[in-house]
Formats: sequence, structure tokens, C-alpha cells
Amino acid sequence: MISVPDWYNASLIVDRNLEAGRAEGVAIFYGDEQVTYGELARRINRLGHALKGLGVRQEERVLLVLNDTPSFPTAFFAAIRIGAVPIPVNTLLKAEDYRYFVENSRARAVVTDLQHYEKVRAGLEGYDEPVELILTNGRVEGEQILEDLLEAGDDELAPASTHKDDPAFWLYSSGSTGKPKGTVHLQHDINYTCETYARHVLEITESDRVYSASNLFHAYGLGNGISFPYWAGASTVLYSGRPTPQVVLENIQRYKPTLFFSVPTLYNAILNYENATDYDLSSIRQCASAAEALPAGMWRRWKETFGSTILDGIGSTEMLHIFISNTLDGLKPGSSGRPVPGYKARILNDEGYPVEPGEAGYLSVKGDSAAAYYWRNHEKTKATMQGEWLFAGDWYRMDEDGYYWYEGRSDDMIKVSGLWVSPVEVESTLMDHPAVIEAAAVGIPVGGLTRVKANIILREGYEGSDNLTEELQTWCKDRLKRYQYPHLVEFVDELPKTVTGKIQRFKLRQPEPEVEMPRQKDELV
Repeated sequence: MISVPDWYNASLIVDRNLEAGRAEGVAIFYGDEQVTYGELARRINRLGHALKGLGVRQEERVLLVLNDTPSFPTAFFAAIRIGAVPIPVNTLLKAEDYRYFVENSRARAVVTDLQHYEKVRAGLEGYDEPVELILTNGRVEGEQILEDLLEAGDDELAPASTHKDDPAFWLYSSGSTGKPKGTVHLQHDINYTCETYARHVLEITESDRVYSASNLFHAYGLGNGISFPYWAGASTVLYSGRPTPQVVLENIQRYKPTLFFSVPTLYNAILNYENATDYDLSSIRQCASAAEALPAGMWRRWKETFGSTILDGIGSTEMLHIFISNTLDGLKPGSSGRPVPGYKARILNDEGYPVEPGEAGYLSVKGDSAAAYYWRNHEKTKATMQGEWLFAGDWYRMDEDGYYWYEGRSDDMIKVSGLWVSPVEVESTLMDHPAVIEAAAVGIPVGGLTRVKANIILREGYEGSDNLTEELQTWCKDRLKRYQYPHLVEFVDELPKTVTGKIQRFKLRQPEPEVEMPRQKDELV
């Protein structure tokens, strides 16, 4: 049973390190800067005083448009410390997006990096409500500067009297359609993810050093780079630039992390980086992956190339972090693993009843890190938060050993000749071919029928041709059911993706012109 006191403030995750005698321990490595837990606590408290002085009150929202620098955890926990509600958001958006976030959340303050200042300021133009703007990692005349605010104030600040079920922070969750949804997390949620995934899967300790190539504004990156290391008293490596393969490899060699977190897209890019094996990755004891299913072939290549094991899993913004995962003691490459201790999962059919092992259906999960509701979205809240269970909407099957296998989002599944085809299975099979770096499979209408189309990025040294198309189709026919092979193949230079690396298959579903489709002798019609 995981429990916290009824009256609890999530910022106490930092205080626990002071109480444990780790005030001089390094919490953050950032460039040449090292921030200790003692210094981090002082910054949090001083900024908390400053926010109160600017009139930010309990439960008022504070929008964070921040890169991965020490200013992020400072602002995040300073807001929580005073009972306000921080909202980290994607830094790659446009001015109108930040305007939407401010209007939708009624944010009382915005903290932004200089890099994003012009977009944020443009987004606030003409907004009638008062919003305090705080700038960090740079200066603009007339604006409040976070670093100046940290020069004043008191080093001590008692946490606000918040209940464990009070709102602590929001994360905006967005799908392929509609506006982003404000996902409201409570004061006890961070601790729950630490007591489950961090304790039982990562087995993280204060001797670990963490490096996450996924940004802190994502639920995945927030857990990797803040929640888990702070809970254990470990150190985290922050980097504010774009995580290219070269940059990531250089950071690993420089900072020597023991735990590395990324997504399949970047793991794949590193494996295909020509000088990857020149770098020393021997410090890593364990890797983790999320956001998209990790193909078994990619898992094997990483293991063979670098010697470390990637633990793939599935999480969500609504559940805050990973709730199904492989572990070192229980691992099936290509699967998402089994439910993390503290979570339960089930697969449901269209009528909402559990299916038998081996049958595919909708994933539903239960665990106490689940978001309380979507802000101003009652209907979506009712559809997703179903009592103790959260309807994830991913299409999964569970095998006889209790491992969960991702088949795709329910709206990504392809129905061919009356039978379901998993795009993930097709993509994974294609990526096992030596010519293929990456693939995305979608269903498209051709002559009134649905067919499988594969969009493929080729490895250097290969060129798209009719012969290679036929070779890849034969490769799939030999390894998949006959109706699952890609009827159409297009060789592309890149695939549309979200900032977390998820393939946006909906952008690839363009109808094909009327063409004569090949038909196999044993293919269903």
C-alpha cells in the first residue's frame, strides 16, 4: 500500500534530500554548472517568495515555457511550494498556442526562456487579464528576470498547506484532432510513480546519474529528469538544446550517466549514426524507452552494439509515467512488458468486457497516479476516467505469460479483407530488413478496398526500386500472414512525427489513385 500524509505538498520531494543529509549532493549537471540539492532548495524557496510577492495565490496557474535548464525544476517546484499550479508546455509551439494555454488555464504568471520570449510576448498581446511575465536565461529591458528574483528573498519557505488530493500541476495532452486538454494531476501523483516504476523497474538509488533525451515538459521526461532522481537523491543531467545523435552521444560520454531514457526514434537514429561506436557508453547500466513501441530488432541491435538493455514500456500523460514495462527479470523484446507493481491493466472488447489472452482490444489501466480530470472537458473526462480505471484507447493484446503487445492506436488499426492488421507489426517486420531504417504502415482506400501502404526510409547505400519493393513485400509475406504484407510501398526521406517521436500516421493516409492491385492466390477478398 503506497500512501502519503493527508496534508502533503509535492515539493517535499526536494526536502527529503536535505533531511537525508544530501544537501551537498549534486542534483543537476547542466553544462559546466553543478547545482546541489541545498542550492536547488534555496532557489525554489526564493522564487516561491517572489511569486507570492507578485500576487500569485494558491491554486492559480503558472505557465512554464522552459527549456531543460535548472530554471525548470526551480519554477516548477516554487509554484507547487506556494500551492500554485505549474503547467509545463511544449516549447516548440507558436504564439497562438501559448495564447490558448493562457486563456484556457487562466494563468496568473508565465515563466519563459529568452529563446521563446518573442512568441510568448506575442501570445499575450491584447490579453485583458493581468499576467506576470518572468524571463530566465537572458534579459529584456523592462521584464522581470528570474535570476534577479533569486538574489532577493528568504532561503526558507514552508510549503503551503495542501491536501494530497489538491491539484499540483497540469500537463496538456493532445491527440490528432481538437485542442490540447489540460490534464490535472494531484499532489500525491509524483510520489506514486516513484514508489512504483522508479523503485521496482529502475531500482534507482542515490548513486545513479540520470540522463533523459526527452524534454521535461513531457510526462515521460518529467519523471525521468526530475521526479525519479530527486526522489532517490540521484543526479540528473540537463541539456537545453536539440537532442541529435551526436549531442546525445557526447553528453553520455561526458557525464557518464548510469540510466538513460529516450524514445525509439532517437535510439534508431543513434544506431544509424556512423560514428556511434566511437563513443564510450559503458557507464549506462540500464536504458528505458517509451512514447512508441520499440521493435525487437532495434532492441537487439542496441544490445549487440552497446551492451546495455533497453526496458520498453507504455505510459501516458494521464497516468503521468510508465505503467506497463519490461524489467531485467522479465523481458520480451518487442513487447511493452507486464504491469508495473502498483498498477493493473486489462484489455476490453467493444462492449467493454475483458477479452481472452491472445485477443486484441482496448487497453484500460488502474493506478493512483491517474489524472483527476481534464480541465473544462467533462465529456472527455467521463469517457476516459471510468471510476478507478482509465481508458487508454491503445489497441493491445496480452499473451499467455501476461506480457502486453502493442498493436497500435485503435484508430491506426487497418482492416484488410475483413481482418485486422497491426501497423506496428508490419513496421517492426520491415525494420528487420537490412535496407530499412524506419517504416510507417497505414491503411488507405484503393478502388473501394482498404490496402496496406508502407512508407519507408532506406539505409544509406540503398535506393528505392521496383525490385526492392518486391523484395520487401516478399520479406513480409514470409514473416507475416499473407494479408498483412504492404500492398503499396513508397520510399520517403522522412516521416511525420510528434515532438516525442510518435509517428503521425494520420498524415500518411492519403487515398491512392486508381491502380491495379496485385492479388495473391491465397489472399482473402
